[in-house]
Amino acid sequence: MKKTIILLTLLLTLQGAFAMDITLTPKELAIVDLSAATARGDQTALAAALNRGFDAGLTLNEAKELVGQLYAYCGFPRALNAAATLMKVASERKPAEGRTPNPPPQGKAIEFGTANQTKLCGRPVKGHLFDFHPQLDEYLKAHLFGDIFARDNVDWRTREIATIAALAARPETAPQMKSHIAVGKVNGVTDAQAQEIVARVQRPAEPEQLPPDWSAFPVGEPNVAYAKYFIGKSFLAPVSREQLHISAVTFEPGCRNNWHIHHAKSGGGQILIVTAGEGFYQEWGKPARRIRKGDTVNIPAGVKHWHGAAPDCWFQHIALEVPGTEQSNEWCEPVDDKAYAEATK
Repeated sequence: MKKTIILLTLLLTLQGAFAMDITLTPKELAIVDLSAATARGDQTALAAALNRGFDAGLTLNEAKELVGQLYAYCGFPRALNAAATLMKVASERKPAEGRTPNPPPQGKAIEFGTANQTKLCGRPVKGHLFDFHPQLDEYLKAHLFGDIFARDNVDWRTREIATIAALAARPETAPQMKSHIAVGKVNGVTDAQAQEIVARVQRPAEPEQLPPDWSAFPVGEPNVAYAKYFIGKSFLAPVSREQLHISAVTFEPGCRNNWHIHHAKSGGGQILIVTAGEGFYQEWGKPARRIRKGDTVNIPAGVKHWHGAAPDCWFQHIALEVPGTEQSNEWCEPVDDKAYAEATK
């Protein structure tokens, strides 16, 4: 009876942590990640984002379109490097081609580009800077909003998601990011979605930088006692040491524990309840499973497995040790970088 009560109490506590659903789709989250990686010139993160995007339904032509658009926001060199990474990933994955854009409207690019810019922004765009530098104003209207935004195989809302993410990735483009958040709202990007994009791109490097409402549970202290069984930094916060052994475990991006087994003569095993971020769980001989806030993983005794954070996201789960007899943990080989990259692509 007491065990049932403590489990019910825990679940009620977790209810608040699961109240806010993810506002962007997995495909859109991958677009956010690939845009930020392109802007930063991070080819490893870009390859991982492309693989996640293809898994979520991103087509090759959509990916090409987004990388092409991003040259206007982060320069030709980074866009060309991103195109090379896209070509490599596509040759390995062979994703669906998707459709190509229809021909552009009749007339001059500066004319339909000016119309596109006005529609995108919800008003004509003027300003002293453009009066001072009309050449840039012409490039924006004719090329960016004409040649690029007239290509219709990626809708404007998606283009703005990519643009906001790319601008959020570089501190010096914060003013342009704020402008494009306003443009995104005109084209269907909600306030919550814009906040999610920025928070995801500008994720904290240290646990102290995590927002106060990131999880209903504390990050805890560095997991020193078990550090030798982890690649990357993890943190441990005891939740209960009576009746059931319950802990909150937090992983920095890319952190994972070694393969391991929970042994028991009877009963035993472990239950994971994801409370924040995104991670992966994998059993020996099976593909890895992406897990998000609100997901539960039941791990029977005797099953070899590992779990940890996604490559680009902080991650936290509650670990409940299932009662049993003659229990022990067996720690096995690490999940090396190659195996981790393959499992989380």
